[in-house]
Amino acid sequence: MANEFPQAMVIGGSDCDGSAGIQADLHSFFMRGVYGTVALTAAVAGNSYGIHDSVTLPLPFIAKEFDVLHDDLDIKATKTGMLADADLINTVADKLEQYDFGQLVLDPVIMTKFGDMLLEEAAYETLKARLIHLATVMTPNFYEAEHIVGRKLPDKQSIVDAAKELQDLGCKNIIIKGRRDPNAATVDDYVLLENGKSFWLPAKFYSTDRRNGTGDTLSAVIAAELAKGNDVESAIRIGRAFVSNAISEPIAVGHKFGPINHWANEPIRP
Repeated sequence: MANEFPQAMVIGGSDCDGSAGIQADLHSFFMRGVYGTVALTAAVAGNSYGIHDSVTLPLPFIAKEFDVLHDDLDIKATKTGMLADADLINTVADKLEQYDFGQLVLDPVIMTKFGDMLLEEAAYETLKARLIHLATVMTPNFYEAEHIVGRKLPDKQSIVDAAKELQDLGCKNIIIKGRRDPNAATVDDYVLLENGKSFWLPAKFYSTDRRNGTGDTLSAVIAAELAKGNDVESAIRIGRAFVSNAISEPIAVGHKFGPINHWANEPIRP
């Protein structure tokens, strides 16, 4: 029968060296036994040294991708990647409101894990207004969480308080990814669920420059698990363990900042 196989979608850009973007998402979907689809928004010319050029696809084409996917497939979960500008974010939000593409995992790609801004302020405000309330799960990194709540998060209690504020913006479940401190033995993520349950997810800190795609992979694995019908807590725990494994066994790809190793995990056969 048509569409019995679990399907998930990524809304995001192509990273030509395969370390992040939709490539990392599709690697993750494949490893978790889910069929991956894409609403492609942009393409990046980049490698392990950095990003050298990028282009955003025409908005009518992006909108048409949503139309044709909805007409044929039965997508049970969706995740976002980097969305370049306010017009693109509005187009994506319009289509997510028009169609049911399952539960949404919002990776709010606002700032890098080093604290550098990726979105202009107008685009950030549009993302905050149009997408956060549509999400089942939001996965900000430490600096993104600081930016959204508008203050520094110097200790664990401040992170707990920030998660509650993010939940008040309309997203049901929050995971704030911990700040990477090379002097600490662990990276501690904080999770706040819709039912009020909260917990810390500590993971060993690995000193490596092979960590491109960690955020993409975490949100993609969570989406994959939701597409298979798993509950949010299980999806988050599986995603965090998957990423930790992928960082723990680096692969030699590229000269500088390389990708994480999805093959460090056991693939799920459908």
